Amino acid sequence: MEEKSLHPFRGTSAQAEQLQQVIATHRDRPGCLMPVLQEAQEIYGYLPIEVQTMVAQGLSLSLSEVYGVATFYSQFRLLPKGKYRISICLGTACYVKGAAKILQAVEDYLGIKAGECTPDGLFSIESCRCVGACGLAPVMTINDEVYGRLTPDQVPGILERYLGGQKEESAK
Repeated sequence: MEEKSLHPFRGTSAQAEQLQQVIATHRDRPGCLMPVLQEAQEIYGYLPIEVQTMVAQGLSLSLSEVYGVATFYSQFRLLPKGKYRISICLGTACYVKGAAKILQAVEDYLGIKAGECTPDGLFSIESCRCVGACGLAPVMTINDEVYGRLTPDQVPGILERYLGGQKEESAK
């Protein structure tokens, strides 16, 4: 049975044309797969199977070879990132002060796990090892906004500010 993606591919013809130009530029160079994948990710924001297929066909490679490289290197993403990229610090200071409970509260509220993106493309969650704000532990960032000294019960209120693009402006 074929698995249906939660994130339908929404590439445009302009993006496809841009990718074909990238492929044409690199096609005859040894070791061209990495730079083509890097530029493809810049064009689309991630490397869904549809983009990997275009790259494989354009470079006369097998899809499994392209997929192998795309999944081996951590710089490549197979899933899109949300408009609001949530990062939960799981470094020592944050972890000791309850960051795992913060991560769980975010996952429960959004209905996705770390590494995933909501079907509407609004939120994605990731964990990291340190954001350099140990004095504010536990810490969560949403894009460039830092939220510190968090408790799980604060998570819904923070995320609600971002729903529907209605994020409250920070005090300037």
